[in-house]
Amino acid sequence: MSHLIYMDNAATTFPKPPTVLEDALAFYRKYGVNPGRSGTDLAREAEDMVAETRASLASFFGATGSPDRLVFTHNASDALNIAIQGTLKPGDHVITTCLDHNSVLRPIYHLSKYEGIEATYVGFGTDGFIDPEDIDRAIRPNSKLVVMTHASNVLGTVQPVATVGAICRTRGVIFCVDVAQTAGMLPIDIEAMQADILCFTGHKSLMGPTGTGGMYVREGVTIAPLRYGGTGVRSEYPDHLDEYPWRLECGTGNLMGIAGLLCAQKWIRRKGVENIHAREMALFKQLVNGLREVDGTILYCAENHDQHVPVLSANIEGMTANNVGTLLDVKFNVATRTGLQCAPKVHETLGTKAMKGTVRISLGPFNTEAQIETVIEGLSDISKRHGRSSEQLLKGQVRNGL
Repeated sequence: MSHLIYMDNAATTFPKPPTVLEDALAFYRKYGVNPGRSGTDLAREAEDMVAETRASLASFFGATGSPDRLVFTHNASDALNIAIQGTLKPGDHVITTCLDHNSVLRPIYHLSKYEGIEATYVGFGTDGFIDPEDIDRAIRPNSKLVVMTHASNVLGTVQPVATVGAICRTRGVIFCVDVAQTAGMLPIDIEAMQADILCFTGHKSLMGPTGTGGMYVREGVTIAPLRYGGTGVRSEYPDHLDEYPWRLECGTGNLMGIAGLLCAQKWIRRKGVENIHAREMALFKQLVNGLREVDGTILYCAENHDQHVPVLSANIEGMTANNVGTLLDVKFNVATRTGLQCAPKVHETLGTKAMKGTVRISLGPFNTEAQIETVIEGLSDISKRHGRSSEQLLKGQVRNGL
């Protein structure tokens, strides 16, 4: 069988840069102790590494405040739960979008069902973007939080978060941005976004290990801790500490994962975020242009790719997404993601539930032009053999799903 062609990078990037794995393991072998919990040289080395990673990520995200406001979590879902549940109280109103992931939707649903939270879900247009004015119109006197994705994990469209941030700052509403799909792929500037909370994961385009993520919390924003426990400092106090990062962190962290994040930061900084994005978008355009020539394809992406990440959802007329994905896997050794991609409201709007969602093709820094051609050829073969008869379609016709 041919080598795996991995195109599920929106779920997690694979493979990771070899130096990330090698250097993280080397650090863990030498300094894999509890950071900051003793006065030994080993513990100090471990603590210094954690502090360096905080500072690197805070700088990477354009934060001008203290690096200690950068809190490590298990992943973006964990960070978003802390942000949402830690800011909202009964009677508060929260606004999110129909582009958002279940990491946002499910905490909000839970709070709406059991905690007396009011929620508004702002839709998106036929171009795949939300209109910031819809956010503005949705704000009420009791609105406490606006939380939204920077880029759709289904459509790949990059949302106008800076405009939304300016609205929230003017209206006095906390603004939380989920950068799981953009951190490490696009330049992130929390100040330019006017974001109060930035939630990220380490294992996608930040190229770090799974089980890593975090959030940056702007000075003056109050988030109630959801967990309490050991911090390694001021252990004589019965109350959990108010100071960051301990306010939202407790217990022993993922030392090896954080070491991997630091190694990945160095790799990304050497390559350059702009260079990574430019190369991936060149491959994305090759993919889109090639699939436009395939009979029976339905592409779900913006016509203009200027505000886009390399994520393409597609379907083949007359087939379910799962069947297409299975054939790509079995016949062409191409790994994609099929289904609803944990973003059900996107598919409700697109009308793709009858097709069991979409086939999502998401590119990473290690994909190649030859792999793109294999995917195009594979989908062409599947469409001819298993899709609706090509005689029923005009050659090259693409029904834009947006």
